[in-house]
Amino acid sequence: MKLAIVGAAVLWGTAGTAGLLVTGVDPISIAAARLVIGGLVLAVAAGAAIRALPRRGLLVAAAAGVAAYQLCYFAAVSRTGVAIGTVVAIGSGPIFTGLLSWLADRVAPTRRWAGATAAAVAGCAVLTGGGGEARADGILLALLGGLIYAGYAVAAARVIGAGASSDAVMGAMFGGAALLMLPVLIHTGAGWLADPRGLLAALYLGCATTALAYFLYGRGLRATPVATAATLALAEPAVATLLGVVILGEDLTPLSAAGLLLIGGSLAAVALPERAAVNTATAPLNKLPS
Repeated sequence: MKLAIVGAAVLWGTAGTAGLLVTGVDPISIAAARLVIGGLVLAVAAGAAIRALPRRGLLVAAAAGVAAYQLCYFAAVSRTGVAIGTVVAIGSGPIFTGLLSWLADRVAPTRRWAGATAAAVAGCAVLTGGGGEARADGILLALLGGLIYAGYAVAAARVIGAGASSDAVMGAMFGGAALLMLPVLIHTGAGWLADPRGLLAALYLGCATTALAYFLYGRGLRATPVATAATLALAEPAVATLLGVVILGEDLTPLSAAGLLLIGGSLAAVALPERAAVNTATAPLNKLPS
């Protein structure tokens, strides 16, 4: 099941390269189109199973969180730059997830998870370089985005852990987010979808990097603690970097290579099974997961 989480992260990592097919378009409009298309696909695929879901109030809040994360992330990037905004938002997500799952399940994260997560976040920071202005408002928005991500990840984990279908949970969350983001797409302008390149990019972003990715993430959450899943998702920036080198011809500096190795080693440490004694201690979290 951890491979499903990594598979989702790999798909997320392709989003930036796919987005290059669209030029001169508001990034918020692209993000809105991605959620509207992906959420619709997930909701249709889940079908009537959504109606049987428990804890609908929690899922409604989670759907709002999915939409709010996008807005927080782009607002943060616009204020403090892509590098800092990405590191703070993506890097803080696993930390907040670990803390929230600890509060919810009363089971402390393992030392291995804490060390590997810290190393992976450091690797992400090395990869992105650090360009931009460290404005307080941008950093706070990025941290808020990381907290929101953790909130909807833990919410999904709890509903799936209670026995609900992961496909239905993701369909409900992202279908709801699609409804919330549709007015944003209309407001920011959807005319670029009439262009074949724009439509192709939007379909890939929606169907592959959202629908398929969160389908895999939900499946992974069935047997993977949500804090571990959040850390494994840090494979996303590593994949994006490798695609930049292989497809876009970007240079791989020694510092970037070190960041990739740091992330790779950290994810390997998280993916390895814990000792039996530790597994027993973390059993309640595994019952609870994206």
